[in-house]
Amino acid sequence: MTQSINRFFSENGYYHAKGVFTKAEMRPLARDFDRMVDQVLANEKKVNTGWKGGPTRKLRGGKRTELVHTHQVQIYSEKWLQAFFNKRFLQIASSILGPDIILHHSKLFEKPPEKGAPFPTHQDWSYFPTVKDTMIAGIIHVSKATDEMGCVRVYPGSHKLGRKKKTSGAVASRLLDKYPIEKALAVECEPGDVIFFHYFTLHGSMPNRSNQYRKTVLVQMHAGDD
Repeated sequence: MTQSINRFFSENGYYHAKGVFTKAEMRPLARDFDRMVDQVLANEKKVNTGWKGGPTRKLRGGKRTELVHTHQVQIYSEKWLQAFFNKRFLQIASSILGPDIILHHSKLFEKPPEKGAPFPTHQDWSYFPTVKDTMIAGIIHVSKATDEMGCVRVYPGSHKLGRKKKTSGAVASRLLDKYPIEKALAVECEPGDVIFFHYFTLHGSMPNRSNQYRKTVLVQMHAGDD
């Protein structure tokens, strides 16, 4: 299993792990997710509308979008801290990174119904580059995520491009023209699924146009010797 995951990830730059967390495990995590969202909304002075810039405006299609977002959920929730030590989650992460894993940071994302903010195609490396480029993300799905809900989209194999300049997704670039998010592979998920991807992998998401909330927690990790 470890070799199979590693081979797929090495070739495609991502791995969709289904049912990593059971329904019973997800129930308390979902409750704590909602509690943290309530705290963010009670303390934020203005609504987060997502990324600015031309590519994002284009995806919005003239409509207003919103996003609930906060960092380091393990500080605010013991249950989520424990989730990052879930045996199945770490088994898959170690298949990619090896046995020595460092938590870099985590993020909470909630896309509200009918107005959830999009993310144009981008790489993550420029935000937190590492020496050996081992950084990966694991997106834990608290709710289901369909294409209509603005699920994660990836370009399989795009991690082989390496470090590309102007890939923040917030500004227009030739790379965005070549890899529009509309043509990326939509990875639909159920609660408890996890999408792992390399920080070179081109990814993003469309707006949430459904009548449901899309809820995820992203965990950023790298190898201990990096």
